[in-house]
Amino acid sequence: MNLQPITPTPAQTQNPVITDDEAGALARATVNLFKLWGLSDAQSRTLLGDMSQSTWNRWKRGDIGRVDRDRKMRMAHLMGIHKGIRHLFSDPQRGYAWVKKDNAAFEGKSALDVMLRGEMSDLETMRQWLNAERGVW
Repeated sequence: MNLQPITPTPAQTQNPVITDDEAGALARATVNLFKLWGLSDAQSRTLLGDMSQSTWNRWKRGDIGRVDRDRKMRMAHLMGIHKGIRHLFSDPQRGYAWVKKDNAAFEGKSALDVMLRGEMSDLETMRQWLNAERGVW
């Protein structure tokens, strides 16, 4: 029996690199999204990976600065969550309110409660759940 070499499959990046300019735009969009969701500073900082209050204050003023890779991915997930909610609700206000409403799908907790557990995987799970609900899979 002759063994044949296997043709290697090129590696594919699951998550493309987010540039510094894109990160700045994401940060501004995230600040605006958190206002629409009616989040407290503490909630906002938790969703962004336990960001310091001073950094959050700078972001709210529009002074973003350098954004690390973890925070870029958190914001990308948050924008995906926002997109999923906007697809599920034709009325944006209902979608913004949904984030804080108790939901049987989350054992009586709200989507925000799930995301506030603070792990990157919690944001990813919420994004995947929304994608599944709107039929992306």
